[in-house]
Amino acid sequence: MNLKRAFESESCRIRAIYLLRIESLIILGLVVYLLIAPLISEVSAPAALSAEIAFGLLGSIGLWFCAGGFKQNKSFGRAPAVLANLIALGVSYYMVSGKFFLVGIPLALLALITLISAALGYKE
Repeated sequence: MNLKRAFESESCRIRAIYLLRIESLIILGLVVYLLIAPLISEVSAPAALSAEIAFGLLGSIGLWFCAGGFKQNKSFGRAPAVLANLIALGVSYYMVSGKFFLVGIPLALLALITLISAALGYKE
């Protein structure tokens, strides 16, 4: 793949659409897991769990709408997508520093690729 073509606005926009939808589905999967987890084991902080579920749903829906903004070639999805992936990079740094490499490194790679695609995927 030609490096110049990989960073063209249109290819970054299309890549951002798919990556944001993948991130949205991953977060939705985590929310489903959090919904099922109390049935399997004991929950020590139900208020915290319900807040995680609510914020996870909001995040998943938000990323899906960001992808929709990129699909419609509108600019409203760009800033939230960049912010969400900057946050994900911080979370991955925390995971890697805690020696949780199995999730931290893939999260960092996904967030970095999506961040670059979202930042370069909109052209006025």
